[in-house]
Formats: sequence, structure tokens, C-alpha cells
Amino acid sequence: MNEILNDEKSFAALARRIGIIPVVTIEHVSDAVALARALVQGGLPIVEVTLRTEAAFDAIRAIASEVPEAHVGAGTVREPEQGRSAISAGARFIVSPGVTDRLLDAASDWSVPYLPGAATPSEIMRLAERGIAFMKLFPAESVGGVRLLKSLAAPLQGIQFCPTGGIDQENAEKYLALPNVNCVGGSWMIPRAALAARDWRSVEQFASKASEMASRESR
Repeated sequence: MNEILNDEKSFAALARRIGIIPVVTIEHVSDAVALARALVQGGLPIVEVTLRTEAAFDAIRAIASEVPEAHVGAGTVREPEQGRSAISAGARFIVSPGVTDRLLDAASDWSVPYLPGAATPSEIMRLAERGIAFMKLFPAESVGGVRLLKSLAAPLQGIQFCPTGGIDQENAEKYLALPNVNCVGGSWMIPRAALAARDWRSVEQFASKASEMASRESR
């Protein structure tokens, strides 16, 4: 899992094979390595660390250094400088909740794949015009979820999505069954109680259950 995936197509292929990208928010750097290892051992080696806490950059750095089998990336990137700092810390992909011209321009110089967010047909078409065919649908459940993706499949052929926002163990299967869904992102395999208790065994078990569900889907 320590292959270098610097382009969108190869990253999309890896994401499709795994099926699920855990989206994690880390408050304490000391939790980063154990959490990443639990997810990897549970079969979910792609880990998106959101930039929502002061510990985020150091958490990415720790995972990149100590858990090489994890494909760690940075999420909630809103400014180009955040993306550059995340890449310097070891992030191997960048995710944003939406997209701006500044982010798109900066991403053209980044050495790692960029997964921008979109929520409307116009935003999706704009990204497609910039050569992006794999993007995040966010917030998926709030903007129409499975019904929206079904409606987009025919008019926006060739676009693949990673729905994130409101995805859980129950509805993830419905998303993964869609032809224009590459993978899904979510945090349900990291229950707050387990994270607070540093119960990494439970996290591994939840991750394993999620991985098994994803592997049942023929995508």
C-alpha cells in the first residue's frame, strides 16, 4: 500500500479498490498512529485527516512517518497554503469540501492528487472543464444523495464521485452500488466513544465490518 500515487487516475483506482475512505478528526497527535494502524488492519488503508484541529498537520506527519502502509491525506483544505503545508507534512492526497479558482490553480502544481468537492451540476461541469473526472459529492445526503447521483449518471457520463457527508454503514451500500460512485467517505467506523477511550481494537473491528461490506459490492 506504500505505492506512490501522484495522479488522479491511479488514486481513483486505489479508492475504487478499497471502496471506503475513513474521514478522521484527530484532537490529540498521540492518537494518530494507533488510529491509522487500526484502520489499516481493518482493511481501510486510505485515511483522510481533516484540518479541523490544531493537531492535524502533526497527525499527518506522524502517520506518514510511522504507518507507511497507510495512504494518508488531508481533508477540509480551504486555502492553497493548507494544501502545501499538508503535502510537506506527508499528505499523499488533498480533499476540499468545495472548490475555488485559487485551489484549482494551486492544485495544478501539487505533487499529489486533488479531490475537490462539488454539490451541483454546474460545479461538477466546471471541474470537468478543468480536467477533473473524480470528485467529492458533499454534503451528499443533504444535497440529494443516491437520488441525485442516479439523476446525474446519464447527463454527466464519465464523472466518478466519492460521496461524503451523512454516509454510514446502512446507506453506504446503496451508494457503492451506483455506477458513478467510485468510493464513499465517512466516519462511522470510528465511533466517538471508541476514540475517546482509545479502544483501537473496536475501531479495527468497525473498520473490518465496513471493509467487508464494501468488498461485497461489485463496482
